[in-house]
Amino acid sequence: MDPATAFRAFTEEIDRWWLPGPINAFDSSRLLTMRIEPGVDGRVLEIYDNGDALELGRITVWEPGARLVFRSGVDDTEVDVRFASDGDGTRVTVEQYVLPDGDADTAGLFWPKIAHWLVPWCRAHDAARPVHRLAPVSVGLHYEDPAAAARWLADAFGLRSWDRIPAEGDAPDWIELHVGPVAILLFPLDGKRSPEPVTHQTWVYVDDLDAHLKRAEAAGATIVRGIGQDGYRAYTAEDLEGHRWTFAQAPPAMRPVDGAGR
Repeated sequence: MDPATAFRAFTEEIDRWWLPGPINAFDSSRLLTMRIEPGVDGRVLEIYDNGDALELGRITVWEPGARLVFRSGVDDTEVDVRFASDGDGTRVTVEQYVLPDGDADTAGLFWPKIAHWLVPWCRAHDAARPVHRLAPVSVGLHYEDPAAAARWLADAFGLRSWDRIPAEGDAPDWIELHVGPVAILLFPLDGKRSPEPVTHQTWVYVDDLDAHLKRAEAAGATIVRGIGQDGYRAYTAEDLEGHRWTFAQAPPAMRPVDGAGR
């Protein structure tokens, strides 16, 4: 793929290569699509189901096929994306840095981590290809070494990733594997959300989170964490044997599926 095509894929098709997931947006429970408006002063946006949008950034440099720079709208950072010919393909370099006098403690340096989602999209590039859709159930697994576990699960069980299997030495904050549309999220043991030993946890996406919580409370479920907003709107409960379940508000882009939990 040449730089001009890669640039268009990055900007015009961000809604195609940006992976869905419970922690891949500032408000995934309402996320409808992603968008980059072309030209200087264009916006990088999360578009929500009610027509609202969160401005993730504002473009300061727009050089089609060569360079894109945008100032973050959610923290004190700037993102510089460069496109250059590299053999038969294109090298895309993503740098995100804290601005002078910016607050480094609140900086979310996530763009370099997620930009490699573009690679598999461009490798099998087809603008008409359907976007990724998540199933209404996901599973979270806690490992001492999630990266090593991901490599083993890929080799032994054939699990795949829309993103990438981490290489030796990589230590991403989270890893998403998939079996069809079902996401399997890998987390470190020391990164669990509870002081109690937790080895696995199931995510279920529901259409009406508030009504679902009331039903669980009425049935006597132990509510570990009430409804909160952490990139996704969700609550966590224990079943009759103490297993953890997280119920999250289904995003509008998640197509309704017949079955339990909907």
